[in-house]
Amino acid sequence: MPSDEDLASGPLRITPSLLIPAHELTWRFSRSSGPGGQGVNTTDSRVELTFDLADSQALPPDLKSRALSRLSTRLTNGRLTITAAEFRSQLRNRQAARDRLAATLAEAVAPAPRTRRATKPSKGAVERRLTDKTRRSQIKRLRRLPPE
Repeated sequence: MPSDEDLASGPLRITPSLLIPAHELTWRFSRSSGPGGQGVNTTDSRVELTFDLADSQALPPDLKSRALSRLSTRLTNGRLTITAAEFRSQLRNRQAARDRLAATLAEAVAPAPRTRRATKPSKGAVERRLTDKTRRSQIKRLRRLPPE
């Protein structure tokens, strides 16, 4: 079983058939804001994970173009950056950043949902709807006071 360190630094699996090699991921570490106890000013626990989507060799051209168009608002010079600072441990932040990047890329390369085909209701459904309307109308008419 791989160690926690291996999970935070090895290749990143996006889908069962899509794997991003570790050398295409760039890490930056800095001090995180918020609580931290004694190590707050000494530990670089905030993590920035950058993936150069435009220059990646790991993605097939069709998936790359789909991801580039879907993530265009989140990209800076073709690079996608994920920041994680919610944990006090750098290792947990690294794993959180990897998980978020994998989820973001998986959503970006997923095929578009099938378009809905317009259908019309069956004759039986139309008839049931109309008889229900008639029945409801009669019930309401019977509740009225008789005219004087």
